[in-house]
Amino acid sequence: MKDLVAIAEQIAVKLKARKQTIAVAESSTGGLISASLLAVPGASAYFLGGAVVYTRDARRVLMNIPDDAMKAIRPASEAYAKLLAGQIRQRFSADWGLSETGATGPTGNRYGDAAGHCCMAVSGAQSAAITLETGSSDRLANMHVFASTALNLLLENLSR
Repeated sequence: MKDLVAIAEQIAVKLKARKQTIAVAESSTGGLISASLLAVPGASAYFLGGAVVYTRDARRVLMNIPDDAMKAIRPASEAYAKLLAGQIRQRFSADWGLSETGATGPTGNRYGDAAGHCCMAVSGAQSAAITLETGSSDRLANMHVFASTALNLLLENLSR
């Protein structure tokens, strides 16, 4: 967790200096991204909120994304990560939205992705989405790598 907080500290400096805010929608990291951002003293200056969107019900209730909106979008994809990042940003009226969706393991998900598959997106002044394949079935290690990669994606886009 300490290495995640080290990335979050860099993010916090940039967000505070710009007086900008962030909201997070995460799935397979189970709150690690939000916890990392909240571990930095003064997080209330930039962190507006987050949601663990682990199920279809969570997607409907927490993100207000109906099943009809998912007809052309496969979960655990870059398109879905972009949708989540944009939706969480909009719902919190944040400057930035960050999302993550994937399969931590030890097995793959119901959509055919192997363990270690993750898609992340950032929505803000810059937008980006990436796919990560760790090739590992280690659930805890994947959760950590997914969170680290998502935080670094945000930091990279804040640095542009």
